[in-house]
Amino acid sequence: MESNNSNQGILKIAIGVLIGIVALLSYLFMGARNDTFELQKSISVKAEQLSSTQIKLDSISKSLDEKIAEVQKLGGDISELEKVKASLIADKQKLKSDLGFSIQKYEAKIKEYEGFLAAKDVDIKKLQEENGTLLARTKTLEEEKAQVLTENTGLKSEKESLSKTVSDYSAQNEDLKRKVTMASAMKAINVQVAALASNGKVREGGLYKASKVDRVKISFIMPSNPVAEKNTKEIYVRIMDATGAVVSQDGTSGTVKFDGKELGYTTKEGVPFENNDQRVEIVYGKGSPYKAGKYSIELYSEGYKIGNGAFEVK
Repeated sequence: MESNNSNQGILKIAIGVLIGIVALLSYLFMGARNDTFELQKSISVKAEQLSSTQIKLDSISKSLDEKIAEVQKLGGDISELEKVKASLIADKQKLKSDLGFSIQKYEAKIKEYEGFLAAKDVDIKKLQEENGTLLARTKTLEEEKAQVLTENTGLKSEKESLSKTVSDYSAQNEDLKRKVTMASAMKAINVQVAALASNGKVREGGLYKASKVDRVKISFIMPSNPVAEKNTKEIYVRIMDATGAVVSQDGTSGTVKFDGKELGYTTKEGVPFENNDQRVEIVYGKGSPYKAGKYSIELYSEGYKIGNGAFEVK
């Protein structure tokens, strides 16, 4: 009897152990399933983001090609457009094998491209208006000149005056084209803002913790232009918080003249313009912590706004 009771006790213990093992295996299996589901969900989200980014870049590429064709048709300078197109092609190629894909980084680039296209629409509209005005006035002057030439020699002085008017207008038109070209010569494209911590560590992406921002590094490309002079360009940087207030070290800032108005700026730096698609970096230390919020950046040189960027502090 004692032997039977002992055997029954051992059997109960064995059954208890088996039940415990089965429960543990069930728990581990359910955990593995949950991990697999979360991984599949993450991969799906990344795939959707990659697809969306590719579609946006393709759309920008199509718009850029259309603007290049339009500017060529109008006889304008397409060198800047070609530089941006090369940058866009490089971004599209990188996207295909970007193992560290970041939707925030590409959204920032897409925003820059869209801003550039919007600015170029304004330039194209001005060029169209100027060409239309030129054609209309040239036609009128040619008709008047032909009429004068058919009159008697007593109108010689009037004909000479008309010829001078045509010549003066042509010279004025060439000067206007030169000024328009010069106005668009200085540009800052692919403007990016990185955060530098007090230990020198650099963070990129456009969204930073306030405790990790000791200084900001503003980098951009200055495209080459055949009409631009190789000299030192004074670059003015305006950093503005969400309220539009200009960020400065002591609460006061210098001023730069733009479009007939005096604007406060955060910092300035002389940059030797080499006319070779150079990359420029400007580092600014505020001297006090950045408040949470969105910040916008505007760049000015030679009386013109040449580019803009943004970053956010949380």
